[in-house]
Amino acid sequence: MRVAIVGASGQVGTVMRAILRERQFPVDEIRFFGSSRSAGHTLDWNGESIEIEDAATADFSGIEIALASSGATSSKVLSPRLASAGALVIDNSSAWRMDPDVPLVVPEVNAHALRSIPKGIIANPNCTTMAAMPVLKPLHVAAGLRSMVVATYQAVSGSGREGVDELASQLEALRDDRRKVLTFDGTAFPIDLGVKFPATIAHNVVRSPDRSSRTARSRRARSRNCATRVARSSRSLVFWSTGPACACRCSRDTPCRSRPALSDRFARRGDAAAGPGAGCGC
Repeated sequence: MRVAIVGASGQVGTVMRAILRERQFPVDEIRFFGSSRSAGHTLDWNGESIEIEDAATADFSGIEIALASSGATSSKVLSPRLASAGALVIDNSSAWRMDPDVPLVVPEVNAHALRSIPKGIIANPNCTTMAAMPVLKPLHVAAGLRSMVVATYQAVSGSGREGVDELASQLEALRDDRRKVLTFDGTAFPIDLGVKFPATIAHNVVRSPDRSSRTARSRRARSRNCATRVARSSRSLVFWSTGPACACRCSRDTPCRSRPALSDRFARRGDAAAGPGAGCGC
């Protein structure tokens, strides 16, 4: 099998390489692609040094399977190029998740969606949906799920290497026997704020800041839409709907205290999106 990894030197690409080795995937030839900054560097593959190619200018001929994790913007350009060159593209970015001509697949839930791949691209959901769906399907089969309310806690790795590095540097600053005083005083170790998160992330859980609330709502909506699309493409979850939990705990049955007009609009719609637990999204 001739395999390619796009974004091979990134955090996700590194894990992809490791999993291919761990599972002894039948790779006859492997090619690594990245940005112009990464091009020319080498990565190890089973004792062989493989040079990273510039994805923007590379010839993708001969690739059979491409694992793409290069971000949504570049994926919009690169994944169609890979597909047109004959590769089956499994895209890890958010670029194709809502495209009706691209199957959005969680194998344990809706593998039958792979019967039709008109663009040569397969999308996988975000981390929340990918982890939840394999568990929710058997629960639905056994008991019949109507809705769910989700609270997610995202890992710093979701911000890429920069997020992990920021956490690591702050943890390093706390490597001191005096850290025990944190039990009694959370400000005992003042740490300069980083750039990826709105507050010190070490030993902390950080909510989205007010200035990013619109972005946070957008992310929640994308997670909800992503989960709903996978659910509806599953034969056993076709009538199942999802709804977000917001700070005021609003739902179809409990009107939103902060945005009652919007909550009323959801309640009046009466469609699947306004099922039990479908809140206002605030």
